[in-house]
Amino acid sequence: MHTLIREVLEQLGEDPGREGLVRTPERVEKSLKFLTSGYAADVDEILNGALFAVDYSEMVIVKDIDFYSLCEHHLLPFFGKCHVAYIPRNQVIGLSKIPRLVDVFSRRLQVQERLTNEIAEIIREKVDPLGVGVIMEGTHLCMAMRGVEKQNAATVTSAMLGAFRSDARTRAEFLQLAQASR
Repeated sequence: MHTLIREVLEQLGEDPGREGLVRTPERVEKSLKFLTSGYAADVDEILNGALFAVDYSEMVIVKDIDFYSLCEHHLLPFFGKCHVAYIPRNQVIGLSKIPRLVDVFSRRLQVQERLTNEIAEIIREKVDPLGVGVIMEGTHLCMAMRGVEKQNAATVTSAMLGAFRSDARTRAEFLQLAQASR
């Protein structure tokens, strides 16, 4: 990867041998491996059995989860907040596991629409709730720094599964609570 990054620097008209760039190939490789570490993540290992039988059937929401990802089209960052809700059927998931799942799928080359769906689907698969809702609000540097250059544009995506899709009141409650205290 170092050779490729050096070549990219040369193609940009830079001297990869100059003082500020000598270690750039090493730093970029390390950065890219971290930013795409979701490919190597094992969801079951991350969950580590943190599913607990609980007699609770009301909505559970973890909101304002920071996420950072890379746009698969331009390899530029997009970032923002993720709100996740589910209605337990027979078990709940350890609360810290939800942001960890957001990180797993964010740390891949992504489009926000797929990222939103992947988070909802993995919670449906692993927790088996009555329903799952995910809302993501993102700022895309591929739109802010280049292209249309709209720095204040936000992209909002949602995935509603089970009760969140079939019951308008459940969906409305989630949407209202996700926006509360803002």
